[in-house]
Amino acid sequence: MQEEKKVSKLFMMIGIVYVTCLLLSNLIAGKMWAVTSNITLPAAVILFPITYIFGDIFTEVYGFKKARTLIWLGFACSFFAVIIYLITIALPHPGYWENQDAYAIVMGTTPRVAIASFIGYLFGEFSNSIVLSKLKVATKGKKLWVRTILSSVVGEGFDSVIFIMISFWGTMDNSVVLQMILFQYLFKVCYEIIFTPATYGIVNWIKRKEGVDTFDYDIKYNILKLPTP
Repeated sequence: MQEEKKVSKLFMMIGIVYVTCLLLSNLIAGKMWAVTSNITLPAAVILFPITYIFGDIFTEVYGFKKARTLIWLGFACSFFAVIIYLITIALPHPGYWENQDAYAIVMGTTPRVAIASFIGYLFGEFSNSIVLSKLKVATKGKKLWVRTILSSVVGEGFDSVIFIMISFWGTMDNSVVLQMILFQYLFKVCYEIIFTPATYGIVNWIKRKEGVDTFDYDIKYNILKLPTP
């Protein structure tokens, strides 16, 4: 008799919060935030770094393989959401409804930005998870703060550079694009550092609750391998 594979309620709950944060981040990314007169960031920076914190938690507690499943799930949900947004925008609207243009601006996205978002997400999240997984084995499970910060330095770096370069390179002055990359990257990394104490508390609580603390010894970091039923 084949052993039944079970997923804990806590695992499901964290996964739901992760995907929710990701979808909301994509939705609010079109809003620009004037941090100062010289620094402008997409509003998504207030929420998107949380997905990296949850990615750290998943990899630290459950290991790379389960984190990989969650990352691909987030990608699939984001892709599905974009398709639904575009379909609803294309639906014929009654003449008395005057909000079509506003709706299209908020919910719509250009193919260039969508591609940039998807590629940046995959490179950023997978590099974050792989670096943390390898560092956990190298540090023998000690110094969690080193793993979470260094993995975010790498992952957020990939995400910021890829997303902004693909989205905006050639559409504005190159110095402005590079400035956007720098400030967005620094903001996200500082976000991770500030939330490190909370990450410690959540990780330790989940490990106690689940009785799980996974070390990825001798695994292959194949990001294309999907979970089998």
